[in-house]
Amino acid sequence: MIQTCPRAVVRAPPRVSISQASAAHVIADFMNNCCKAGGTNAKAFAREHDLMNVLALCSYPIEAAATRYRVAQFIAPLRERGIEVTVRPLLDGRTFAALYRRAEWPRTTAALAAAALRRVADVWRARKFDAVFVQREALMVGPPLVEWLTTRAQGRPLILDLDDATYVRYVSQSYGRLGGALKWFGKTDELIRWASVVTCGNRFIAEYVEAKGARATVIPTVVDTDLFRPAQPPHAHDAPVVGWIGTHSTYAYLETIFPVLQTLAREFRFRLKIIGGRERVNLPGVEVENLPWALAREVADFQSLDIGLYPLGLNASSPRAWLVGKSGFKAIQYMAVGAPFVVTPVGVCAEIGAAGVTHLTAETPDEWHAALARLLTDEHMRHTLGARGRQHALDHYALPAQADKLAAALRAALK
Repeated sequence: MIQTCPRAVVRAPPRVSISQASAAHVIADFMNNCCKAGGTNAKAFAREHDLMNVLALCSYPIEAAATRYRVAQFIAPLRERGIEVTVRPLLDGRTFAALYRRAEWPRTTAALAAAALRRVADVWRARKFDAVFVQREALMVGPPLVEWLTTRAQGRPLILDLDDATYVRYVSQSYGRLGGALKWFGKTDELIRWASVVTCGNRFIAEYVEAKGARATVIPTVVDTDLFRPAQPPHAHDAPVVGWIGTHSTYAYLETIFPVLQTLAREFRFRLKIIGGRERVNLPGVEVENLPWALAREVADFQSLDIGLYPLGLNASSPRAWLVGKSGFKAIQYMAVGAPFVVTPVGVCAEIGAAGVTHLTAETPDEWHAALARLLTDEHMRHTLGARGRQHALDHYALPAQADKLAAALRAALK
């Protein structure tokens, strides 16, 4: 008989606006609730309502988009669909923030070792759940030992979630070839082989999974469109704000269009807003506003943009197969807040929205210049594309519809 684990019932947070509470507090409540132990009535409640209990293992904390939008935001919707989820991230927020700072490697190494020991407790904990959901991998390095112990050894079904092409080898910009050696790239193929179901961020990943003989379900990475929505009232800027929001690992893509932005700055007035990526960005000739990424500002930062940037260029560390596996999430975020954007049409980014209707596309420097020049000089086009993008997000990337698909995938793992 499958065992269930007594613990507190996960409750949905109240629907609030950004003006009432920050997104950080809303989503942090998700994590606090789902990680609580105890609750003597939870087991009886689960039996009475035939709840499915799932242990979700994530490498990263709530500050990481994959954990936030592939797992945490589904806790309340899944609870409404009879599925109880307990989330166990490997890293805490502090370690995650220091992960790519070379000066903090000694402390980070010690923190990773401590996190690995805590993960051992999750192996024992897994026996009390109906299934184990792994977001990419349970440990960031080494072979899939934790996954084997929690699923194969204990007979628990494995649901694997892939929102990136983690099966593609690449060279880490921070850790180089040493990072690649520790990464154990063959791990993903093993997990695919063991998984009862693999939830995939796009059809390209799903095709890879199915070619390996596994069952795949496409669930794009989406946002709550009640939270990610156009600013009300719209921002009034003295010059268009052209912006990019990302991480250290994707900043190199933005750098590929820096020459284009410098040329445009000699022709048009605009402000370049860069959030995340690098602490200080100096781009001669361009008015730059550089901010660190912050969870509490995430929605407001997207809402502040008049034009979004989404370049995806090939480089030594990002082969085409890796880019094809990208989920296109930034495009969905732009559309949700009604921001027109320019994107490199590679992989699923060539399929999200409709080019010329919800956004513009560009590959070469000349195409990037032409697309951005059109948006900078045509306010009506910006508003039209943004409104169409918002409607497209509502029609195709609504959270409830994806929650239905995820619930079905989780239950299918038990069959």
